[in-house]
Amino acid sequence: MATIDELTIADEPQTWSGLGFEVEGDACRLAGVTVRLAGPGAGDGLGIRGWSLRDVDSTELDGLPTTCSERPALAPALTHSNGVIGIDHVVAVSPDFPRSVQALKAAGLDLRRVREQPTPAGAPRQAFFRLGREILELVQEPAADVERRGGAGRPAHFWGLALLVEDIDASARHFAPHVSGPRAAVQPRRRIATIKRSAGLSFPLALMSREEG
Repeated sequence: MATIDELTIADEPQTWSGLGFEVEGDACRLAGVTVRLAGPGAGDGLGIRGWSLRDVDSTELDGLPTTCSERPALAPALTHSNGVIGIDHVVAVSPDFPRSVQALKAAGLDLRRVREQPTPAGAPRQAFFRLGREILELVQEPAADVERRGGAGRPAHFWGLALLVEDIDASARHFAPHVSGPRAAVQPRRRIATIKRSAGLSFPLALMSREEG
């Protein structure tokens, strides 16, 4: 099974440490994934700039910037002071959903299911790929956005992260005032809280509870 080694993000390390993440140099560990905090000068305005994967058959993931890693998997890091345990899922968006799903499957990613229901943001369907502890959620771009942004010939792109937390109410208090109140998630018996732009992050970030009740 392909697994995530690193994610590269265009944030400054001090932004993350100020939000209660343990950061060493430019690196922050989320369970077994290393988040490389490369700063806003790292590229082209994308928040999540790319990732490295272990045991992947190809780096051609329909435009998602990908490199191969041969580093061994790491044991999970300790829980951060803000309550974050690790990454629940990475979100990517595709203007051509079938094309991207096929490319990810061809690269060896493990497709678990396709959800044929709209998200609250209007995405008509999503595909979920298992990457060890983490999930890649591929979201179909709404038709109006596809047309407005230049058509379906564009590549897929990374969009955001959902982080798993031990206690979502406690984590929401920690991130205040830069967080929305926890609410019911699409996933049954789970809750989600959205980090606001005022936190200074370069990409959309959410907090996810474990299954509750």
